[in-house]
Amino acid sequence: MRLKELRKQRNITQVKLAMDLNMNQNSISRYETGEHEADYATLIAFADYFNVSIDYLLERTNNPKLNK
Repeated sequence: MRLKELRKQRNITQVKLAMDLNMNQNSISRYETGEHEADYATLIAFADYFNVSIDYLLERTNNPKLNK
């Protein structure tokens, strides 16, 4: 998942991201390392937060734009 890449591109800490999404920092860390897989609702939250498609987030495409 591109979560860490997106977070670092925007200079956001794990703590800030966790606070903004009402999660805890440990969860963010586990998602970034692949130790834990995000559920559908969490994927939507990450995609909405970074304004990218879920496919981009999951590395299924290199196009970050949402198809609307």
